[in-house]
Amino acid sequence: MEDQEQYTGHVESGGPASKRVLDALTISKLSVGPMDNNAYLLVCRETGDALLIDAANDADRLTDLLGHDEQRPRLRTIVTTHRHPDHTQALGSVAGQTGCYTVAHPADADELPVPPDRLVEQGDSIAVGNTSVSVIHLRGHTPGSIALLYRDPNGRPHLFTGDSLFPGGPGRTTNPTDFTSLMDDLDARVFAELPDDTWFYPGHGDDSTLGAERPKIPEWRERGW
Repeated sequence: MEDQEQYTGHVESGGPASKRVLDALTISKLSVGPMDNNAYLLVCRETGDALLIDAANDADRLTDLLGHDEQRPRLRTIVTTHRHPDHTQALGSVAGQTGCYTVAHPADADELPVPPDRLVEQGDSIAVGNTSVSVIHLRGHTPGSIALLYRDPNGRPHLFTGDSLFPGGPGRTTNPTDFTSLMDDLDARVFAELPDDTWFYPGHGDDSTLGAERPKIPEWRERGW
């Protein structure tokens, strides 16, 4: 069961994780590092297998999310949403401690501190125990930026957007071409495909829903990069 009252999508820098419990999956959100990066731990409730989204910083705090008893989740996978260093500082350490495999898009792979064990493209699936997330390639913030989509069979979709989408607009781009590319991908691959109740989890700051952000899209395009 999803606990809406306890999970708000807000975590404090250096503070405790916030946990959301769905029927098949739990989602723990933690703020790490000096840039207030969000890291997300997804755990299959049936198998205990786990996937970490962005080993951004504070390796010890990230591994503490797994717990320390015999029933703790087993970290199988780390997915890096994009190549920027503030999202990868703990990648080598956490991967080395846990022996998990690492995943990224090929367009960003060469600039990561750990060569990915698996390269993924638009539409690929990544297992989380007995369930999975699907890859959405959002070109613009970086060439290989990806989002991860979990379609809860008993509830709303859950979308992990990295730095490609925040409450209030798309992620930073450095030229009009990249801005247009990112906006076009957000329009076609996110807003056109997913309902308003889709909850999204960004790489920094608080969560939001697509319904809350959808009316602002014309304003974002007019504002530009």
